[in-house]
Amino acid sequence: MPLRTKPFAEQVALVTGGGTGMGRAFAEALAIYGVRVVIASRRKDVLEEAAADINELVGWERVFPYVFDVRVREQCEGLVRHAVERFGSVDVLVNNSGLAVPETVEEITDEGWETVLQTNLKGAMWLVRAALPLMAAQEFGDIVNVSSQAGKHGYADVPSYCASKWGLLGFAEALRDHVRKSGANVRVFNFCPGLVDVENTAADAEPRQGFVHVSNMARTLMYALSLDRNVVLEDINIYAR
Repeated sequence: MPLRTKPFAEQVALVTGGGTGMGRAFAEALAIYGVRVVIASRRKDVLEEAAADINELVGWERVFPYVFDVRVREQCEGLVRHAVERFGSVDVLVNNSGLAVPETVEEITDEGWETVLQTNLKGAMWLVRAALPLMAAQEFGDIVNVSSQAGKHGYADVPSYCASKWGLLGFAEALRDHVRKSGANVRVFNFCPGLVDVENTAADAEPRQGFVHVSNMARTLMYALSLDRNVVLEDINIYAR
């Protein structure tokens, strides 16, 4: 039996950290393809500005702001519930929220460690846990985790960030094995970029030397999502030359 497909114009996406940088680029690309996108983070003003700008660009109300804190389980569950109640489904989940606290191994604080791990890893787990049963029931879904080259290589100045991104890849591997064994029509993609320029994001902006422009991340997202349902790109490594 062929796997269920769904046109982009009928899909609903959640993008955490969707008001700036990579998240905003993801939201814009999805909206251009007709997806309704809920962008979520803690800063209401940033979200509202991003949604207004993208909606003006596409000429239609396709991006919707939602204020939440990925470090709070109830708010993660509330985000998924909000999307389902308002739009009827969750088809794409982009776990993009992330931060780093620069502390060496000898300087790691409990507060810094917990902040990074909760934001980069635990929040993603909560969102997957809330969204996966819905995706399995509707027989369609894609989960995109934004990891990093720090999820494959250790860097002395950000050990907690490395731990969180390695953990995200490990969690995604377990998730992919789960959906494969359960037969769910859910794909799991991991993005593992090098340095991404989240400051020079205008379409005509030249990224800093050695950095990837966010538009390349957005194009990679849409390419991955457009593949046949039986095709999964596992770890997608993206570097600047």
